[in-house]
Amino acid sequence: MSAPGKKVFELFVSKIPWTLGTKEVKEYFGQFGHVRKCLLPFDKGTGFHKGFCWIGYTTEEGLHNALHKDPHVVEGSKLQVQQNMMPFTWRRMDKEAEES
Repeated sequence: MSAPGKKVFELFVSKIPWTLGTKEVKEYFGQFGHVRKCLLPFDKGTGFHKGFCWIGYTTEEGLHNALHKDPHVVEGSKLQVQQNMMPFTWRRMDKEAEES
């Protein structure tokens, strides 16, 4: 198994209901493993999140636990969950968020 930081253990989650915030999303996905990062981007114009997020786990086990559960239903909404195949650049997203 690769050392943490050398391999990406990330999910991309979409169809997140507007009633959920970062805390609730992180708590939900925390049941599968330790969540290192949860990025739920917000739209500055509307104040609502954009309906998708990235979840970063500290271990591959957390990622696999989340991927093997189906369906993911939160507050009556079925979330779309898939492995993020491309390494996510957190700094790039932060820059883009500042510029929007």
